Amino acid sequence: MIQSMTGYGKTVLQLPTKKISIELKSLNSKNLDVNARMPSMYRAKELDIRKLLAKHLERGKVDFSLYVEITGEDTSSTINKTVVKEYIKQLKEVVNGDETELLKMAIRLPDAVTTERDDIDEEEWHTIESGINEAISKIKSYREDEGAILKQDFADRINTLKQLLEEVLAMDPERIEGVRARLEKGIADIKEKVDENRFEQELVYYIEKFDITEEKVRLDNHLDYFIKALNSENSNGKKLGFISQEIGREINTIGSKSNYAPMQKLVVQMKDELEKIKEQLLNVL
Repeated sequence: MIQSMTGYGKTVLQLPTKKISIELKSLNSKNLDVNARMPSMYRAKELDIRKLLAKHLERGKVDFSLYVEITGEDTSSTINKTVVKEYIKQLKEVVNGDETELLKMAIRLPDAVTTERDDIDEEEWHTIESGINEAISKIKSYREDEGAILKQDFADRINTLKQLLEEVLAMDPERIEGVRARLEKGIADIKEKVDENRFEQELVYYIEKFDITEEKVRLDNHLDYFIKALNSENSNGKKLGFISQEIGREINTIGSKSNYAPMQKLVVQMKDELEKIKEQLLNVL
């Protein structure tokens, strides 16, 4: 079952004195790229958090955010009254303003508020870790839902490629007959007598250069293999990407050999479908 690299998961934890929100967002990326935002007191656990995310999310550009909202009386931040008073004094020397407005300005200046860094309580960390696992579970569920949509889209487009290939097969005899007719007309136009046996040999050789039987067989096999890989339990975007490259190689060869406008139109449609598959594969885990 394929998974998308696009996902979202959020968990909110209510502790005795604080509310903790854990948020995960992910987009497509060749490797795992984690951007973690959290209060400084939780930085000691950042490596553990990264390992946990790497274990479950594997690939993608992942934004991890941990927000803390104090809801009780317990707080590690205190106002530095001496510094604030000195700021207000200096501000009064610059402007005449209301005390409240000056206080609002002063409280935002450096060192007006000090924060005591506390060690993380282990019980609190276990609760947070459980919350992270819950957010991971939600983002994986989101990825699976998105993956199911992508899977159906891939199956539809591969089916379209198979239909276009059938149309190519149907018009191939007409194409070969057209090549033969043009060669015979060319010989007739120059009004030269030719050895019929030699001409027939050369004609067969020339037509063989335009033969696309091998390409048709290989392309059909690649399309079947794509569906097989898509439905496998260990399906992944990289493997499907490699198969799509092989599909593209055969389509390009058919296009270069076709030498027949109606067939080349079909080849263009096939290339368009394949390009859409490749674009979507960039988002598959």
